[in-house]
Amino acid sequence: MASVRIREAQEGDCGDILRMIRVMELAEYEKLSDQVKISEEALRADGFGENPFYHCLVAEMVAPGEPQGPCVVGYGLYYFIYSTWTGRNVYLEDVYVMPEYRGQGIGTKIIKKVAEVALDKGCSQFRLAVLDWNKRAMDLYKALGGQDLTEAEGWHSFRFEREVMKELAGR
Repeated sequence: MASVRIREAQEGDCGDILRMIRVMELAEYEKLSDQVKISEEALRADGFGENPFYHCLVAEMVAPGEPQGPCVVGYGLYYFIYSTWTGRNVYLEDVYVMPEYRGQGIGTKIIKKVAEVALDKGCSQFRLAVLDWNKRAMDLYKALGGQDLTEAEGWHSFRFEREVMKELAGR
């Protein structure tokens, strides 16, 4: 019987992660595939080395006797942020599980592992964002104890794109 293992991503996992981000899955699922600009090389450069910009966990399906070995079926990409009110926080940028492996608790396992990492690093909060139409994800986050800050406190998320940053920076 197959089992799921959650582990830290390695450089060799970047191809699988990129596939899930761009080629056929996450961006398409979120209806944002035209916005994906990342490359496998960028994932390697930014996630591995002395000062990584992000950290990543992968979920791999391990089936005894499988000649191809473990198969990466999901990931959770996170990084550390800082709150002037509460100090250290972790931000989960993406949590994704391939469609054929959903409903088996893999996403929950990834989220629990990120919470474990956050606590080990002394974080007081764990944050993430979800698109307003993704009710299944919102229901999961609420079931796991997450607060919807838009509902609870009225917080809205903003983003400044590259061209606006250039203008702001006077470049």
